[in-house]
Amino acid sequence: MLWPGTLIGAGAGFAIANIPGALLGALLGQALDRRLQLHSWGELLDRVRGKSPLGDDQLLFVLLGRLAKCDGRVVQSHIQQARQEMRALGLDTARQKVAIAAFNRGKGGRDRLQHHLERLARQPNSAEGVLRACWRMVWADGQASRGERELVVQWGKWLGWTSVQVQSLSADYEPARKPLANSGGTYQEAMRLLGVGASTEPSQIKRAYRRLLSRHHPDKLAGSGATPAQVREATERTRELHSAYALIRERRDFR
Repeated sequence: MLWPGTLIGAGAGFAIANIPGALLGALLGQALDRRLQLHSWGELLDRVRGKSPLGDDQLLFVLLGRLAKCDGRVVQSHIQQARQEMRALGLDTARQKVAIAAFNRGKGGRDRLQHHLERLARQPNSAEGVLRACWRMVWADGQASRGERELVVQWGKWLGWTSVQVQSLSADYEPARKPLANSGGTYQEAMRLLGVGASTEPSQIKRAYRRLLSRHHPDKLAGSGATPAQVREATERTRELHSAYALIRERRDFR
């Protein structure tokens, strides 16, 4: 691990008073590193630029915000997914405000994230949790763009994961792939699943989709004592909803 303050202190101390100065400078620099929570040169650069350090929860929502904005526009399903992540983490009102600010910060895309993720790589369980949350955000709107995939794979590499390992997690959240057939049967089934009709307005279809997604999302079962079978059933139901909504949206040509 690189401790920038320690190295700078040691170098400055050595220049002033040789080895005794280097030892004293290293001790002072180490105290500065701990006080400012500096673990890399990137973090030091961020502090010099006036950026506040990111806690693990903040880092997660910065990542989610960047993914949501990746294709140029944040849609309601992205916002809903961010709120779902907050509920899953059990964030209170104060911490939710911090998470929202981090999500908005992520949309700006100005943070250097490599050093933050490399630090998190030393916590394997936390790293996997972050990657899974990222894939949930990617698939929140029922589709994954090339840019979104590339971001998650790159972040995974900084977390110490291979590209194959990162992409294998996507399958747990990817909507079931059903053929977008020209026959009316599949389209009719999709409308029945969402409880809408051929003349239903797009805004009403979106509301029906979000309502059902919120009701059946597997993350709502977290910590509720649900059995693995119930979680699998909820996951499959969620995938069906994603697929149905994607089909209707493509057929009706709306976002």
